[in-house]
Amino acid sequence: MTWGTITDEGIAEAEALVGVQLRRDRMQWIETATRDAIRHFAWGVGDNNPLWLDKEYAEASPFGSIAAPPCILYAVDGTVVAPKLPGVQWIYAGTSWTWFEPILLDDVFTVDAKLVKQEIKSGRRFPKWVLQTGELQYVNQHGRIAGTALGRCARTPRGDKREKRPENENKGSAEPHQYTAEEIEDIERQVLAEPRRGASPLYWEDVAVGDAVPQVVRGPLGVIDIMAWYSAQQGATHYGGVHGDAIRYRQRHADYHINKKTGAKESAGRGHLETSTGRDVGMGGAYDIGPQRIAWAQHMLTNWIGDHGFLHSLDVAVRRPNLVGDTLWWKGQVTGKEIKDGYGVVGIRVEAINQNGVLSADGTASVILPFRENGSVTFPIPHPMS
Repeated sequence: MTWGTITDEGIAEAEALVGVQLRRDRMQWIETATRDAIRHFAWGVGDNNPLWLDKEYAEASPFGSIAAPPCILYAVDGTVVAPKLPGVQWIYAGTSWTWFEPILLDDVFTVDAKLVKQEIKSGRRFPKWVLQTGELQYVNQHGRIAGTALGRCARTPRGDKREKRPENENKGSAEPHQYTAEEIEDIERQVLAEPRRGASPLYWEDVAVGDAVPQVVRGPLGVIDIMAWYSAQQGATHYGGVHGDAIRYRQRHADYHINKKTGAKESAGRGHLETSTGRDVGMGGAYDIGPQRIAWAQHMLTNWIGDHGFLHSLDVAVRRPNLVGDTLWWKGQVTGKEIKDGYGVVGIRVEAINQNGVLSADGTASVILPFRENGSVTFPIPHPMS
């Protein structure tokens, strides 16, 4: 096998792991949704919902306790299931989340994870790449599955291992978008105007197909925004850790980037923070982390449904890099509503568009809203709903 190259042998080795339970000890940043963990995650997302942060407010809510943003499960396990293929770049492609009950203060989780599917792909950017899908179950201290995730990772040739094609020339570089002072002022105004329903219930009967979900705006993206996400979601677990832990990880997994100036083996995640490395891996510059972008969609939806609603599912595909300097507008629209197992379920289409009008990510979601006659949602949600 050649390091950094997708080979039939490497594909076969990964395929042999389909259905096998995988170790996840180095993928977990937190095990318990402590008050600190919840607060740090909310800060890393930029979500100041008092349901996550204010003890007195949260105890008066339907949950009776501080709750956690549903996507905090990314901090319990980052959903990257991308085994074998040594040295081959992985690019986060999306997550399909399903939640069955709220995540409350001091909930404790264990994770079961396995590779469930591997697909061989081809395209203009990469003549041959692999899409790996992992399934994760997050089991709480009550022995119940609080949530599940299907995490999708694209495995692509790294750096000079990519096939050189004339149509790909000069496409690995992008200059940051230059905003006018008026544009920045308008973006800041929109960010600060994001509505949150809070304690005022949104009833199933009051939602109609075609209704818009109030937007959430993120940007212009800065390196500090990315570092805040790292601090909240994965910290020192990223690519095996730091110092001696990082060396041991790279000896086992051959997963690293060679610093061209020093010759040192460094985290492959450098591309998220460093423009030259981001370009080297074909992303166009420094770029965000896929789950970070998905957590912004969750923020939009939990703002809209308020304290009485429940985010049941969120399936988002990450379509293109979100580069440092980009701004995203997350928007949603109601696409359907029905009653399932006695619950009022609302379907939503979600999408993120950048400052150039280009689709950055999109997907679907479902939320459960209370009926006007009883005003509450009971848990856990059936797994799965019929």
